[in-house]
Amino acid sequence: MNQYELVRTGYRLYGQNISELSRITGHSRNTIKKAIRGEPWGYKERKHQPFPALGDYMEIIDGWLKGDKNKAKKQRHTAHRIYNRLVDECDYKGCESTVRRYVKFSKMDLGIETPHAFIPCSPDAGKEAEVDWGTARAIIAGDEVQLKYFCMRSKYSGKHFVRFYRCERQQAFLDAHIHAFSFYGGTFPVLIYDNLTTAIREVLRGRNRIEQDGFMKFRAYYSFEASFCNPDSGHEKGGVEGIIGYARRNYMVPIPEAASLEELNDNTLRKCISYGEHKMAGRSRNVNELYEEEKGDLIQLPEAEFSNIQTSSGCADKYATAIVDKNRYSVPSRYAGFRVKVLLYSDRIEIFVGTKKLATHERLYGNNKWSLNPDHYLELIQQRPMAFNSARPIKQWRESWPQCLHLLLYRFCSSQGETNGIKDFITVLMFYRDYKAGEVEAAVELAIENSINTSDGVRQVLVYTGDINTQIAPLASWPTLPPPDLSVYQQLGGIQ
Repeated sequence: MNQYELVRTGYRLYGQNISELSRITGHSRNTIKKAIRGEPWGYKERKHQPFPALGDYMEIIDGWLKGDKNKAKKQRHTAHRIYNRLVDECDYKGCESTVRRYVKFSKMDLGIETPHAFIPCSPDAGKEAEVDWGTARAIIAGDEVQLKYFCMRSKYSGKHFVRFYRCERQQAFLDAHIHAFSFYGGTFPVLIYDNLTTAIREVLRGRNRIEQDGFMKFRAYYSFEASFCNPDSGHEKGGVEGIIGYARRNYMVPIPEAASLEELNDNTLRKCISYGEHKMAGRSRNVNELYEEEKGDLIQLPEAEFSNIQTSSGCADKYATAIVDKNRYSVPSRYAGFRVKVLLYSDRIEIFVGTKKLATHERLYGNNKWSLNPDHYLELIQQRPMAFNSARPIKQWRESWPQCLHLLLYRFCSSQGETNGIKDFITVLMFYRDYKAGEVEAAVELAIENSINTSDGVRQVLVYTGDINTQIAPLASWPTLPPPDLSVYQQLGGIQ
């Protein structure tokens, strides 16, 4: 700009001609003329940007791009692939950046993969929430497993809910909604979903969907409306997509560890609650303050919770197991052959004979898995002690035994012989039914210290070390005698 001023001042005030100004500044005569006319010099973009290095290659590129119009999106030419083909097949000598620039303009002219623009939105309070699933790994009871986690996020306040499950089945899907509604204290009038098979049976033209019967019943019970995104359009619920990534980075790094899935969900719930103090970019209030504003617009929850229980019936087989959803669950061995009824929850199953509950198991997902409670087989193994070492429920249980039980079994077998020792040891295992695990194991350690080698001795230790306030109730059949008459005491003293 200093030379621009120098040229104009020299010409207008001091009468210097174009040649003289050109010699002084070093600029061309044309540049000096532009400055005198008032035109600023510098870079000026051309109306048409040619690609001289491409030349006839442009027709080849256009032909490849036109051919992509009817091809699958994931198998279309990229700019890099076009460059490689030009080099390999057409002996192209130019640089890749020129090809990339031309491909970008050519795709726009041909209407291929045009860039998308987004509309800034301001959602209404308490009207909509978004729902989706994510996948992560966690360590449960010492084992690293892959889990699915359910996310629901309010579009207005950003308040979110996250809960882990073993799978994405419809029962887990509905159970997650029930916990989410309880977390929010109400139901959002509109929930936005992907085209989940747990919710819809068929995608029709436009926004029309045929919903799954179970989901329709659930939706009607809580009186909310379901809105489904267009296929392959996850950006239509970008808020919950972002929360899936946020939860994975902040709640699951490092890999979370818990003794059970329920403990993991409790820990995650606390993190969701603490997120309420977070203030999102561009917001003057935090999440909890925005949520309080929309809370009154949520649909009130029904008095009774939706019954998300499935039922099944069958027969306990010769292994004293009931086959439920292609997996086996044990019952007490004396009920082998009985007809049973099963209640299936998202996280557990309960097995009944009539109205009597026989067993409760953590629910298994997959095929041909066994959930065996060793207590269900103790009487049967006591009758057949030689099966003790090969019995699957005992082998699984022994992996978690404390060292004192291994030592007690060895002492029993050494002093009583293998058969009688195993039978007597199983009696000790039955003590777990009536006493806490810590009490039994403390009694076993005390029995070992005192060289006690029978189950009766361990039982006496348990009774002796129990609650000192515990009193033994009198036998119901024992006769009640009147108190003795002490007035006759010593009256027989004179008899010889």
